Amino acid sequence: MKEIIVIGDLVLDTHVKIDDASVECNLDGHNCKLCLDYAAKVPVTDSFQTIGGNAANVALGLNKLDLSPFIVSTIGADSNGKIIQSELKKNKIKTAGIFLDKKLQTRYSVVLNFKGERTILSYHKKINYNWPKKLPKTDWIYYTSLSDGLAPVQKNLIKFLKQNKEVKLAFNPGSFQLKSSLDLCKELLPHTDLLMVNLEEAQVLTNLKTTIDPKTLINELIKLGVKEATVTDGARGAYGGNAQGYWKTEAFDVPIVSKTGAGDSFSAAFLAAKIHGYDLPTCLTWGTANSCSVLGHFGVEKGQLNKIGMKKMIEKFKNVVPRKM
Repeated sequence: MKEIIVIGDLVLDTHVKIDDASVECNLDGHNCKLCLDYAAKVPVTDSFQTIGGNAANVALGLNKLDLSPFIVSTIGADSNGKIIQSELKKNKIKTAGIFLDKKLQTRYSVVLNFKGERTILSYHKKINYNWPKKLPKTDWIYYTSLSDGLAPVQKNLIKFLKQNKEVKLAFNPGSFQLKSSLDLCKELLPHTDLLMVNLEEAQVLTNLKTTIDPKTLINELIKLGVKEATVTDGARGAYGGNAQGYWKTEAFDVPIVSKTGAGDSFSAAFLAAKIHGYDLPTCLTWGTANSCSVLGHFGVEKGQLNKIGMKKMIEKFKNVVPRKM
């Protein structure tokens, strides 16, 4: 199995499913808010805990698709940190690159699931990240969501890439990075072989905040130094582009149970297909199949596909074929 380094925060997610709530939006259908009765006892219809965060979701997805993830992260030496380590080891994810900080409280979140959509209450705190003295031999690094304190990690990452030019970088910036460390995100783009973002994230990186044409956004990202980029746009599908051209694929028509982790699952499968040697259209199909499978499950790990499941999912939706733009 090919080894891939995954860098990002690890989170303990508590998923809560509720039915007694409402959603209020503006007249144009935007700026929607989840509304609960103030000071009320809100019934919970289901709940469970999983490891989460972009890095964990992607590592689990890569592992299912015959790759060997090595996680680089920093967590607390608390009960949540122990649960995360235990779950990763149970799923055969390598944890030697995870540092334990006795003064740190491990990141956690509460995921409120209502009518197929999720609202996430996320705990963030500045982290004193550590960089491993030695990293395993690899062809790819996947770099994703980190918290306040990420600058030294990115400095070490760029240094490593300059010293190991054969190693390729897949970059999926997290919401904190885009809001609070946008300059650092842009600094990394010329070193990025594969950028994976959604439409809104692409708008932020390109400063084209009113542009909704994914092809235009991908073209601008390539101008910023990215060799290849994907842009996901929910039910409208996914797009990919590089120097050879641009492709689009529609989303599969599946029932939606929860959207938690769908984007990470797209990234995991797209990258796995690329590492296994497939072309961009096939990578888009793998990413779409994996993300749409996750949409049908309450819990990311349950929905992610192995190679057999991937083949069955793609065969089921064989009429959905990427087309050149």
